[in-house]
Amino acid sequence: MPNLRLSSQSESSNSEPTEWCHLSDEELLDVRMNQLHVRIEGTVLESRIERLYSELEARNLRFRPHFWLSDEWFSPDGVPGIAIPFYLAHPRLARLENHMMLEIEGASEGACMRILRHETGHTIETAYRLYRRRKWQDIFGKRSQPYPEYYQPKPYSRNFVHHLDMWYAQSHPCEDFAETFAVWMKPRSRWKTQYEGWPAMKKLLFVDELMHEIGTTRPQLNSKQHLYPLKSLRKTLRQHYTDRRAHYGIEACNFNDSELRKLFSDSPDHARRVPAALFLRQNRAEFRRYLAEWTGQYQYTIDEILSEIIRRCEELDLRLDRPPAQVRRDALVMLTVQVMNYLHNGHHQVAL
Repeated sequence: MPNLRLSSQSESSNSEPTEWCHLSDEELLDVRMNQLHVRIEGTVLESRIERLYSELEARNLRFRPHFWLSDEWFSPDGVPGIAIPFYLAHPRLARLENHMMLEIEGASEGACMRILRHETGHTIETAYRLYRRRKWQDIFGKRSQPYPEYYQPKPYSRNFVHHLDMWYAQSHPCEDFAETFAVWMKPRSRWKTQYEGWPAMKKLLFVDELMHEIGTTRPQLNSKQHLYPLKSLRKTLRQHYTDRRAHYGIEACNFNDSELRKLFSDSPDHARRVPAALFLRQNRAEFRRYLAEWTGQYQYTIDEILSEIIRRCEELDLRLDRPPAQVRRDALVMLTVQVMNYLHNGHHQVAL
């Protein structure tokens, strides 16, 4: 098994995070990120990186990316390495992430490996400067195209593969390549069958041809630089999450009141029934998980939309007019339609 490419700039530290791991969430939020002193070695991340290296070896690819901890997932321009978010390096930080963002991106092994394969696509593109090739540009587009702050995907397009949630391949040519590479690289991938007849097949065949060409060749770029390593980030966790919540939040929105009135009632005859807002709050976590799964959106964004629906139900003084089990079933259908309409009719764009 290859050694982990953590290099001399590793996040390792002699300090142990015992001084903050027992703090309350409110207290922990005031800790600076460079005071966390967490590292990749000795965590589940280590075995997942080893698994990634094994997958690269199985594909007969010589290249191995290096890794470090930072504030989020990314692979920077000009550096064939991968930054991993700090919260995956310690269970206490993972719990805080879940509390603040309502989910932990990359927490499970399956989810983590999907992201690692995607980011590895970026590192290979960088290491071999694939974006300079005319055919790469003809198939995926120009790398110089500015990254949008938000993008509005077409969920049913067959011009792109589906790997990460939120139709990520549609956001930029480099993301299109990384997603295509990840689908190609996945062990036991059935991409030739899954994407048969799709325009995206042309991209997969190109990646297959390209990886066979560069497989055992030496990378053109070997920088082991770490950009924005955790030890350099002086902002507090509170500021970090304030920024992230603002980024993944939503603008003010108005939902179709007639649809809400079909689900609930504003009749005086039901004035003593359970308020719709209370019902939605009681089922909020379940609805949020369900809607996030079906729409591919971040749970935090879905939760913001649910907050708007709950607020509107309070303003309209809506109440249940039939058994809760029936309302729950109908609510899942209505909320899915409402959220999908909001996300894909120009009211919302996916944040990068």
